[in-house]
Amino acid sequence: MAIKVLIKRHFKEGSVEEALSLLNHFRANAINQPGYISGETLVNHYDSRSITVASTWQGIDDWVRWQESAEREAYEGRLESLLEEPTRYEIYDVGGGA
Repeated sequence: MAIKVLIKRHFKEGSVEEALSLLNHFRANAINQPGYISGETLVNHYDSRSITVASTWQGIDDWVRWQESAEREAYEGRLESLLEEPTRYEIYDVGGGA
């Protein structure tokens, strides 16, 4: 079953431009991962430091494999220094529950 992953981040003042650049590189690498379907970056209209990345994966195993990869962890580490608070993850089944 396909899943949607929402990754919510709130960045420090003055770091949004760098964060968006890193997120674009992040997605460019995710596109090549097995099971990746699509993704988009959503910037809060009222607070541009609040950014949500929504990605769709063929299944939870595909997402977990990417989430735990060394490549992804390297990008996540670079983003962490720009964060004002910890990253939050929400995972949803697309089209209904199990």
